[in-house]
Amino acid sequence: MIFAGLVALLAPMGSARAQTAQPVAAQPSQNTAPGGNLLTARQLDPNQKMLVTADQLEYDYQKDTIAAVGNVQIYYDGSTLEAHRVVLDRKANTLRAEGNARLKDKDGKIVTADTLQLTQDFKQGFIDSLRLDTPDNTHFAAIRADRTDGNITVFQNGIYTACEPCKDDPSKPPLWQIKAKKIIHNDDEKMVYYEDAWVEFFGLPVAYFPYMSSPDPTVKRKTGFLMPEFFSSSQIGYGVAVPFFWNIAPDRDLTLTPAFVTQQGVLMQGEWRQRLINGSYTIRAAGIVQQNPQDFITTSNGITEVLPGYREDRGAVESSGAFALNKFWTFGWNGTVVSDRTFLRDYNLIPDTTTTKTSTVYLTGQGDRSYFDLRGLYFLGLGVTDDQARQPVVGTLNYDKVFGNALWGGEAGFKVNLTSLTRQQADFIGTSELTSAVGSVGVPTGACTLWSPNAKECLLRGAPGDYTRLSGDVYWKKTITDPLGQQWTPFVTARVDVASVNTSYLPASYQFGPTFPGQNPLQSGSDDLIRAMPAVGLDYKYPFISAESWGTQTIEPRAQVIIRPNESNIGKFPNEDAQSLVFDDTNLFEVNKYSGYDRVEGGSRLNLGVTYTAAINGAGLFTAVIGQSYNLFGKNSYAYGDMANTGLESGLETSASDYIAKFGYSPTKYLEFVTRFRFDEQNFSMQRLELQARAEIDRFNIAVTYGRYEAQPLLGYYDAREGILTNASYKLNDNWAVRGAIRYDFAAGEVDYTLVGLSYIDDCFTLALNYISDYTLNGPNAPPVTKVMFRIGLRTLGEGGFSTSFGSESSN
Repeated sequence: MIFAGLVALLAPMGSARAQTAQPVAAQPSQNTAPGGNLLTARQLDPNQKMLVTADQLEYDYQKDTIAAVGNVQIYYDGSTLEAHRVVLDRKANTLRAEGNARLKDKDGKIVTADTLQLTQDFKQGFIDSLRLDTPDNTHFAAIRADRTDGNITVFQNGIYTACEPCKDDPSKPPLWQIKAKKIIHNDDEKMVYYEDAWVEFFGLPVAYFPYMSSPDPTVKRKTGFLMPEFFSSSQIGYGVAVPFFWNIAPDRDLTLTPAFVTQQGVLMQGEWRQRLINGSYTIRAAGIVQQNPQDFITTSNGITEVLPGYREDRGAVESSGAFALNKFWTFGWNGTVVSDRTFLRDYNLIPDTTTTKTSTVYLTGQGDRSYFDLRGLYFLGLGVTDDQARQPVVGTLNYDKVFGNALWGGEAGFKVNLTSLTRQQADFIGTSELTSAVGSVGVPTGACTLWSPNAKECLLRGAPGDYTRLSGDVYWKKTITDPLGQQWTPFVTARVDVASVNTSYLPASYQFGPTFPGQNPLQSGSDDLIRAMPAVGLDYKYPFISAESWGTQTIEPRAQVIIRPNESNIGKFPNEDAQSLVFDDTNLFEVNKYSGYDRVEGGSRLNLGVTYTAAINGAGLFTAVIGQSYNLFGKNSYAYGDMANTGLESGLETSASDYIAKFGYSPTKYLEFVTRFRFDEQNFSMQRLELQARAEIDRFNIAVTYGRYEAQPLLGYYDAREGILTNASYKLNDNWAVRGAIRYDFAAGEVDYTLVGLSYIDDCFTLALNYISDYTLNGPNAPPVTKVMFRIGLRTLGEGGFSTSFGSESSN
């Protein structure tokens, strides 16, 4: 239709050569010869105006041709054609553009060629020395291209790549490209087919395919095979997984992945994904009938071990989902069921660093000043030594509310926690799969020798039986600043806990061991408990600010007084959620320093500390915190352990606590040093030391963490612990980067974790190569998990790779 309008303009001129023409706007005429829709296969709008510009317009009566010559530009309905010369042959009904021809259609596709010839409706044609650039930055090139039936383009001796040409040298081969005898692009199917194809990197052929296919670069979801995955280990041999993606509908799809394993047969995997109006969910499943289950029986140093994989039928089902019930409420789940605890790792279905799978179903609600969370939890241990009977099944409810209106000029709110759990068997520290002959119930053994006089080694990490606790906590606080700048914050809290405890069998040596004077309060049997802890207190701060020529410094003394009764029923409440207690600057001024609800701090206490901050001109920021906590009167909760001895040897168990300190220095935002200390309150010996450093220097990043902790035998740490972990990365250039990590255990005198990685990332290609060796996954005296992983991704074609494991949990 573009040149139909051009014909109408030129016909009345009656000369073989026209004078230099100015830009002309023309309306397509009803009297033009057939030839409409020459530029594209779509239906053009007949009401659109056409603009033709050229240095000269020529008309040849004998040949019945019209030519636009010199800087030709033709605009119509969003499409643009540019060339040195454009000729319309009215007899043959063809269009030919010559000299740096460039065609850009309404969808953004750009075709460049030395010569370009099209026929009616753009259904037939060929392009010489062609290059096709799509809006999503993919590129086709060919010596010749033929278009048939309006939807199929055949590139002869074609090249395809998703990489941009080199800016410094456009003639240089792209990072990767596919060269094929034929590249067939089917618009209707949205597929690209390659015949007799080579995949090249940096201009060098690396892989040959007699036939391959890929979705059209514009397609985001397309049925077909994905890039394969390769993996291996000593128990399963070599494996290759070939995923097949089925795009069922815009809102759902299915991926089927058969994996062929040399030693065990065929592992079948499937993943279903579906998005609904208010959320989405997935279901994943994998299963295999193993051909050689005896490969999971190993012998090392004369000891034969039967691994969990010693069975014929193995599999797993996983599912996850999340749905917005309305703008406030969300319901979701994440669940895993497996035939045995090492299946997922044996078949490379999870990272080796994953040691536990947590299944949960939850309901959450978020208001302006409130939060609700209800969930059930099931923990699946994935290690060889994990015993599922010692893992709890847990249900929790948490509700937090801050009142919108001020109460007596201050902030008020409350928290509610309901926890219910059940566990089949006691979880003692240092236990193994072995059982003793004491009684008929089978008592766990190992480092915890329950029948020995030294029963304090028997720390109970999880109580057997059933335990349900309901806790409610209300608070009020208000900050008052006086004319001198002093900040006074009075506060009131009240906490009530009620619980039902039904503890299963516990060995007598644990119940009457020396952990407590007399006996351990947690005993076998049932009990109903109640505990209340009201508290009133005052928090005082007085910041002093000094502005000097060298910078600004702030000194802030702080004191906190808490008055409350003694903690009751210490140890009778099983401590399941408050076993983590590290006394440092982060919890010095916490009203309750325990990490959970199962313990509550009692007795009156004074917390003292001072914070110093200096912002030095041109030299960065320095911070320091020093503090100590005192038990004023009443029973010191931290001097009375529970089933896990939490509080003992924490630095808080004495009337005057250990001293804690933190020092930090950051000369720039790219460099930071932080140290934390805990010193014995009597002899100032160092009980805990942590050093952290972080630096970003140009392309180099490094983070170092060093820790040294004195022995805490009452907590199960019978020797001092000392180690250092270093992580570093360096960008070789804008694309290439290397990274590494190493952890050294000074106590054991060995490196127990290493990582070395190489990566490449640009707009069309990704590559990652990692080597990992970890001694901590399999437990003490076990070989390390060593894994090599390689992944490669080609934009628009997909991602694939391989991994191989040595000395994994399956090969102990």
